[in-house]
Amino acid sequence: MVKNVIRPDKKTIQKRRIMSYFIEAATQIIDEEGLDAVTIRKVADIAGYNSATLYNYFDNLDHLIFFALLKHFKIYVIHLSDYIKDADNALKKYFLIWEFFCYHSFQDPRVYHTLFFKQFNQPLRDMMQEYYALFPEELEDLPEELEPMLLNQDLTLRNLALLQNCVREGFLREDDLEELNEMTLLIYESMLQHLLTERVEYTPKEATRRTLKYIRMAMKVFNNCVDTLGV
Repeated sequence: MVKNVIRPDKKTIQKRRIMSYFIEAATQIIDEEGLDAVTIRKVADIAGYNSATLYNYFDNLDHLIFFALLKHFKIYVIHLSDYIKDADNALKKYFLIWEFFCYHSFQDPRVYHTLFFKQFNQPLRDMMQEYYALFPEELEDLPEELEPMLLNQDLTLRNLALLQNCVREGFLREDDLEELNEMTLLIYESMLQHLLTERVEYTPKEATRRTLKYIRMAMKVFNNCVDTLGV
C-alpha cells in the first residue's frame, strides 16, 4: 500500500538534511571499521561539522548509532513486502517474515544484536518513531498490517503482533501466545548470539534454515496443522 507522505516544512527539511550527513558518516564508519569505531568526533569530522553541531540533532552517541543502524535495517524493510506477497494466510506470512528477518540479521549479527538487544540510554520506541517521522518515505510501500511490528523495536512486541494475526485467523489460541512468543524469541536470540560469538560456523542460509526448523517445532506444540499448510 502506497501511503501519502506529508510534505515537510523547510525547518524539517533542513533538520533531515543535516541529520542525514551525520547518519551517513556513522554508517560509513560501521561498514568500514566496525561498530566500536564510531565516535562523536570521527562522525563529525566525516560529516564536515563540529561535535557541538552534532549534539544539536542527537542526544548522545547511542541516539546517532541507533539511527545509523536503522539505515542498515532499511534494506530489510524495503524488500519485506515483496518477500511475503504470495502468502495467503497469517501463518504462512509469519514464517516468511521470520525467514527473511533471520537471513538478514544473520548476515550482520553485530548490527542486529545491537539494534534489538542492546540497552540504550533512552526509550527505543521513541527513537524509532522519531526516525520514521523524519524519514517516512522508508515505510511508503509497507502494508498497514505490518506497521505494528516494524514500528516497534521490542522483539517481544513485534512477534506478538504477528502471532495475534494468527489468532484472528484461527491458527492459535490467545492463551498460548505468551509461551509461544517466549520460545520463539529464545530460539532466535540463541542463534544470533552463537553467530555473534562465533560458537558456530553456519552460513547465514544454514543458520536461517536451522532457526526456522526450531521455530516450526515450537509452533507445532500449539498447532499441529503446520505441516499440512505447507509452511
